Amino acid sequence: MNQKTKLKKTIFIAIMISMSIVLSIVESMISTTFFIIPGVKIGLANILTLVVLYIYGEKEALIVVVIRILLVAIISPVSTLLSFSLSISGGLFAIVTMIFVKKIKSLSIMSTSVMGSLMHMVGQILMAMFVLETPTLIYYLPYMMILSVPTGIFTGIIGKKLVYIFEHQLNGQKE
Repeated sequence: MNQKTKLKKTIFIAIMISMSIVLSIVESMISTTFFIIPGVKIGLANILTLVVLYIYGEKEALIVVVIRILLVAIISPVSTLLSFSLSISGGLFAIVTMIFVKKIKSLSIMSTSVMGSLMHMVGQILMAMFVLETPTLIYYLPYMMILSVPTGIFTGIIGKKLVYIFEHQLNGQKE
C-alpha cells in the first residue's frame, strides 16, 4: 500500500470515528424518547462500524468501536461508569460477532448487522447483571432482542448503501 493510499485510509477511518462519536452522543441523548426500555438504541454509530468492517476489515472496525466508546465515555455529558461498562461490553460482543458473521460468505451485511445488534444486547445485559448484581435483568433480554432485530435491519440497510457509495468513491478516484 503506497503512502497516498495509507493516508486516504487513515483519514477515512478518522472521519468514521468522528462521525460515530457524534452519532453515539446524539443517540444517547434522544434514545429515551423513542424506547421505553433503558439501553435500547437504534445503533446509528454501528452503521459506521459496518462500513469500516466491510471496506477495510476487522482490525480497523475494532479500532473504530474501541476508540468511539472510550472517547464518548470521556466527552459525553450523559456518560457514567455504568454506561461505559455497558457500551464496551455490548460493543465488543457486537464487533466480535460481526467479524465472525462476515466471514460466512453466504451471509450478507444485513445478517452481520442484525447479529451484531443482537449480541450487543446480550453483552449489555450480561454486564448489567454483573455490575448491578441483579440476575433478574436477564428477563429484559427477550424484549431487547426483539427490538434489536429491526434496529439491526435499519443499520444494515443504511450500512449497505454507504459501503456501496464509499467503495465506488474510494476505488473510483485515480491514485
